[in-house]
Amino acid sequence: MTGSTSKADRAGLGRRRLLQAGAGVTAAAALPTRVFAQTPRTVKFTLPWLAQGATAYSYIAQDQGYFKKRGLNVEISRGYGSLAAAQSIGGGQFEFGLVSTGATIVGAANGLPLVALGTTNYDAYMGILVRPESPIRKPKDLEGKKVGGVLTSVETPFWPAFAKRAGIDLAKVNYIQADSRVLERMLVEKQVEAAICVTSTSYALAKAIGVEPRAMLWSDFGLNFYSNNIVTRPDVLQKDAALCQGMTEALLEGLAFSLQDPDAALDIFMRKVPELALTQGGREFARLGQGFMLASVVRPEAQDNSLGYTDMAKIKDMVDLVMEYAVDKGKAKRPDEQALFTNKFVGAIRLSPAQWETVKRKTSEFPKLLS
Repeated sequence: MTGSTSKADRAGLGRRRLLQAGAGVTAAAALPTRVFAQTPRTVKFTLPWLAQGATAYSYIAQDQGYFKKRGLNVEISRGYGSLAAAQSIGGGQFEFGLVSTGATIVGAANGLPLVALGTTNYDAYMGILVRPESPIRKPKDLEGKKVGGVLTSVETPFWPAFAKRAGIDLAKVNYIQADSRVLERMLVEKQVEAAICVTSTSYALAKAIGVEPRAMLWSDFGLNFYSNNIVTRPDVLQKDAALCQGMTEALLEGLAFSLQDPDAALDIFMRKVPELALTQGGREFARLGQGFMLASVVRPEAQDNSLGYTDMAKIKDMVDLVMEYAVDKGKAKRPDEQALFTNKFVGAIRLSPAQWETVKRKTSEFPKLLS
């Protein structure tokens, strides 16, 4: 299946053009590619959620033949949340998928057999959204306010960690449990005064309803989480390292395409997922999602090393946070970050300094939207 969505799913969401060698995806991406077999190998791949702009590069990899030239026929399926995606990979329903870093660590701590082959983007955008006219300007202003959150979301477990770092007395906050399908509408309609969320996604949803909110990013307060990882199982890695190499490089090549020509990538994505084009504001929702994601790739990890690179020191801090706030300490076991994350399969897909400058220019509008 190729990321189709139901009518109910769509209600909640609110060119082809090959790059010429001169524009270059990367010098490394032009190297001879492994061909695994004459007959393409079918691989099942899950997204963390519905087909969205933030994961459009997987469709770019499919459309531009980056999987095919590596002997792979990749079937892309929608997900039902990163934790569910981690479970479906660990349980064998899918061989690969995209999973948020927090969920990757939580899943491994709870015994799921997982391994992250690369990190695609470096800010999960966890934080708080408020209405544009809101008097809430700093974390302490949340005290005495109604703050909505989704109990089962990936960000909610870290709300106490943010509160501790920002000096918020949680006893003075009126926490309102919300359904994931209505959280943004509750903010827009003033049922809550702030929303705990993945701000990049919720910003786009709120804008589709008619309000452009302001964000308070937890990363600005030292609570840093990477976004998506390319995830598989250790047994897949042990049996077929070449397959893992091919999947990782193809996805990162799709990401490189998107970084350099986001307009072309968006055109391809909308053609691959036509349901979005039928939704009012669907293209803008996808553009925002892709834009926020691409802006979060512009980090030292990718610029100084390669696309997909994971900083193990930062991962250790993330594991510390997960073990303190997001798992049952009596049942969960701290995962070995050196076994859970690897940089073995990244390094081939790089952008030049000049290309990075272009990426910065093309993505500069998006961080400002959350300021």
